[in-house]
Amino acid sequence: MVDRTSSLSSPNRIGDSMREIKVCLLGDTGVGKSCLVLRFVSDRFDDRSKPTIGASFMSKMFVADEQVYKFQIWDTAGQERYRSLAPLYYRDASAAIVVYDITNQGSFYALQDWIKEIKRYGPGECVVAIAGNKCDLQDQREISTESAREYAESVEAIFAETSALSSRNVQELFLEISRRLPQPNYEKNTLPTLSEPNVERQKTCC
Repeated sequence: MVDRTSSLSSPNRIGDSMREIKVCLLGDTGVGKSCLVLRFVSDRFDDRSKPTIGASFMSKMFVADEQVYKFQIWDTAGQERYRSLAPLYYRDASAAIVVYDITNQGSFYALQDWIKEIKRYGPGECVVAIAGNKCDLQDQREISTESAREYAESVEAIFAETSALSSRNVQELFLEISRRLPQPNYEKNTLPTLSEPNVERQKTCC
């Protein structure tokens, strides 16, 4: 996959064609959801980040395939006690990224539960992506690339193995999501709308 994503260099490039896209990140605690978001938005890595409480919010604008996008990214907490809050974020999301840790078999099993939940309760046109994070830790791998890719294909999800530490496939993942989004119905002037749940915004976790 070739990365053709570029950051906006001037606000003058933002016009009526800009698409606002709500993205929700789901997955077990400790899989690296917040680190992935931080890498995508700020191109940096923080190994001292704390677990997210409730959810955190970040945004980024970029140009892909001559289309301007503004990603509104909700990073949800992975702890079980916050799981009931997840539908507040994914029920009206344009895309959902479900993250697992390639060194943690349990996180891959949990991912499959998240996928079932999104397919059952999420919006019908939600683009689903699966990210096998921490692929820089090859010597600790517990889930093979082949088995994860096969599962992603079975649920018609985008698949990528990512590393927030090295930035591998992070930009490419969001680029592929932008390409899978349904085309907006300009005739009815209905661009995607965003709703921001009334929760405390907390900075990144791992």
